[in-house]
Amino acid sequence: MKALVQRVSRAAVEVEGRTVAEIGTGLLVFVCAELVDGPADVAKTARKVVNLRIFEDEAGRMNLGLRDVGGAILAVSQFTLAADVRRGNRPSFTGAAPPEIARELFDSFVEAVRAHEVPVKTGVFGAKMRVQLVNEGPVTIWIDSARL
Repeated sequence: MKALVQRVSRAAVEVEGRTVAEIGTGLLVFVCAELVDGPADVAKTARKVVNLRIFEDEAGRMNLGLRDVGGAILAVSQFTLAADVRRGNRPSFTGAAPPEIARELFDSFVEAVRAHEVPVKTGVFGAKMRVQLVNEGPVTIWIDSARL
């Protein structure tokens, strides 16, 4: 499972001109389920995301986690993180899990985050979404469960 994590002061998802999810301080997490992913990948990824200490403390150091700052997660499914661009200029997405499996793994990720008692909102799986964010720092972190 891959996750692109961005520290935000605000993030929102819009579908068909309507805001469907919005958070203030927290993490915008783009989540990609791949063919090789299973429950262990979901658990590892959720645990790592929830416990990241990437918010600044009083000294300006990235030392605080989501719970410390009262933050939330906005999770957005994004199969394009599985893009393979090694050949040619058109990405291949053959490594991405098919939609029915990806939806199940994404939903499991969201439930795993909730189990850590962190508020989480989501985009709409499979929809064409507009994502707005104010990336603080900027701080953007790449997580790959195969490397955890």
